[in-house]
Amino acid sequence: MPLSRPLRERCREFLGIDGEIRYIFPALTYGGGVGFIFVITDDQISVISTGAMSRSTPKSVWGSYPRGTRIGPVETNVTPYFEFAGADFELEDEYVAVVNAADAEIFARDSLPRDPLPDL
Repeated sequence: MPLSRPLRERCREFLGIDGEIRYIFPALTYGGGVGFIFVITDDQISVISTGAMSRSTPKSVWGSYPRGTRIGPVETNVTPYFEFAGADFELEDEYVAVVNAADAEIFARDSLPRDPLPDL
């Protein structure tokens, strides 16, 4: 399920982003616990901590990384998880495609489907 517009806007305001959010997805520390929101723009990847009690209220910026930083790969043997910036994160199955698309946009542009309506 896509993240709600109010949550996207809270993240936008929290980070002071004026431009487009390309990708956004929630994650947890591996094994559950602390919540995070990954916000990907054209320039950077921001990881926001939401704490253990809330999954939708930004608390602090855990880290900011250049957009050229790889997020995946996502291991999908049991619970989908990935290693990023020295920490392990788990995420819901539905967000695996988001991580893969964000990485493909930077590292494998030729693997992305062509825009079927490029003039719009």
